[in-house]
Amino acid sequence: MNSKKIGFIGLGLIGGSIAKAIRRYYPDYEIIAFDQNKETLALATRESVIHVACTSIDDNFKRCSYIFLCAPTGFNTTYLRKLVPYLHRELIITDVGSVKTPIHEEAVRLGLEEYFIGGHPMAGSEKSGLSNSRPLLIENAYFILTPSPGIPKEKVDAYTVFTESLHAIPLVLDYQTHDQVTGTISHLPHIIAASLVNFVRDTDTADELMKHLAAGGFKDITRIASSSPAMWQHICAQNKSNISRILGDYIRALSHAKELIDQGQERKIYDMFDHAGNYRDSMPDSSAGLIKKSFCIYCDIMDESGAIATIATILASNAINMKNVGIVHNREFEEGVLRIEFYDEASCSKAVSLLKKHRYIIYER
Repeated sequence: MNSKKIGFIGLGLIGGSIAKAIRRYYPDYEIIAFDQNKETLALATRESVIHVACTSIDDNFKRCSYIFLCAPTGFNTTYLRKLVPYLHRELIITDVGSVKTPIHEEAVRLGLEEYFIGGHPMAGSEKSGLSNSRPLLIENAYFILTPSPGIPKEKVDAYTVFTESLHAIPLVLDYQTHDQVTGTISHLPHIIAASLVNFVRDTDTADELMKHLAAGGFKDITRIASSSPAMWQHICAQNKSNISRILGDYIRALSHAKELIDQGQERKIYDMFDHAGNYRDSMPDSSAGLIKKSFCIYCDIMDESGAIATIATILASNAINMKNVGIVHNREFEEGVLRIEFYDEASCSKAVSLLKKHRYIIYER
């Protein structure tokens, strides 16, 4: 392919990861970027992620093949307006936000439908910023594309092929469907997790017994409550109508569960858990999703000095990095004494095989 120029507005976790993926698979492409954080631009230049660091959205953005809007969702519509002077026939403008309706409406208002394809890589991390970005973040992750109705099909096809070449899995949706789907499987779970943690905090005993006993399953299902509050403030504001409607439906579902319990409907209660388990077990586990997957194992160990250090040494000597490790005190819903979390699936799988060879009993999730 001929060398192209790619522009980025914002170089956080997602923007930085896409830029690094482009550098990996298209080393001849020129990458330019603007970010309000000068330290981010300095780091991107120092690590050769970008070729040109822009202090504003200026003429450096002329003749770009793609321009990625990777700022927080609430700011991307503002930046979209600033790109009008740099339009040309082949340009594709895209974004990476998890809410699509506001920016699509702005693209229509500005007459940019023939240039704009919304984008949402379904990948992320609890950490943010360019320093935590990596070129493989979007690999095997769904990359939703939401083309404007007025954009030429050849541009949609070109962008689909481009995302595939970065080893992502493109999926084309209309933007209204996108916001409804992500509102249900991403935005709602984050609200539930935050509400559940706050509920435990507000109803805890004076000596914080709930806090100290909570572990295992509770911490797993509420892990996403540690996500950026600023980011979720933006998302809730941008996808307000969908989230409000979905929350109403979910509250009715909770009320129905309460009715079953109040009425002692044991068979229907059984069916509720049985249907949920069957549906969850049918979900594919081969690709990244909206909510970042954790890679962890549980291991039985003896209560003796140096037991954890021995496991750490076995893993470290085989170049396996642990993300987190800790004793599970509440094992009502978990097997294994020691919980070990890894940064990626490959490390997790390698650790399982290695520890089993050393005769450890391993429980995978």
